[in-house]
Amino acid sequence: MSKVETPSAEKKYNKWIVLLSVAIPIVVAVLFTVKIPNVEPLSFLPPIYASINGLTALVLIAAFVAVKNRKLKLHENLMKFAIGLSVAFLAMYVAYHMTSESTKFGGEGLLRYVYFFILITHILLSIVVIPFVLITYVRAITKNFERHKKIARITFPLWLYVAVTGVVVYVMISPYYV
Repeated sequence: MSKVETPSAEKKYNKWIVLLSVAIPIVVAVLFTVKIPNVEPLSFLPPIYASINGLTALVLIAAFVAVKNRKLKLHENLMKFAIGLSVAFLAMYVAYHMTSESTKFGGEGLLRYVYFFILITHILLSIVVIPFVLITYVRAITKNFERHKKIARITFPLWLYVAVTGVVVYVMISPYYV
């Protein structure tokens, strides 16, 4: 049985957590301003990356069930898969926006307010969840499972909300894609 590493073992990852937590949103924001000229718009991507969001939500739920049933290796593999799905989503999302104009929501009335509430909370929490996911992952790989469990209780609902609302945003805006 491997020994539990101390919180100091986590410290060597702190620079990476801070760097990625700051760099990812900044790079995404900068890339949003970049349009690749003379490239066919990647208009086929939104339903794919929305599906990846949906799959991420299902994988997160499966990982939660696995850990509750003490299937720890399955939980670990599912969580690594969820992180990979999130990276794939982000790459496709950025690629789409670098080749296509943003789609405007055309709904009116209360639906418009609901859409923008979901969109804004989705965007803000997608930024907030980055350090939570990274810290939670580091606490697992450093075998600090008590601290891992404490932060996972926060990370899981945040990440699940971001994954589910990503699908909801797509469904709500999909009629307005050109």
